[in-house]
Amino acid sequence: MRENAVRASKLGHAVLKVRSLEASVPFYRDVLGLKEVARYGSQMAFFSCGDNHHDLALLEIGMQAVSPVSSQVGLYHLAFKVGDTLDELRACRDHLAAHGVAIAGQADHRVSQALYCHDPDGIMIELYVDADPAIWRDDPAAVAHVGKLAL
Repeated sequence: MRENAVRASKLGHAVLKVRSLEASVPFYRDVLGLKEVARYGSQMAFFSCGDNHHDLALLEIGMQAVSPVSSQVGLYHLAFKVGDTLDELRACRDHLAAHGVAIAGQADHRVSQALYCHDPDGIMIELYVDADPAIWRDDPAAVAHVGKLAL
């Protein structure tokens, strides 16, 4: 870290632009289990994972919004921790299926194991469980691993 750099201590929250709060709020609230904590008129909804005033906000920009293309700069995905065990990840997979949410992929990242799906606007969401923290503490390069996950 540079001597005179600002020291960010954590990522506080993210704001996603969505076409419709009516379509997106049920996904983040009912499927992912985030607590809806506030609304800003009919334009924004705010969600908390539990320990922060808000971790995610959604900003409605309208149905005319175009989808980003894969070669465009911007958000690749958001990741939400859903537990600590593979059994919890399996339960997450089953919960998604029960809500009609397709699994877009799954991966063993050594430091975590993950499922991937998309929100109503096609934004990729990673749902993960952490592996033993000693893995990345002993070998920080382990963070850059992608392997096959069999659930």
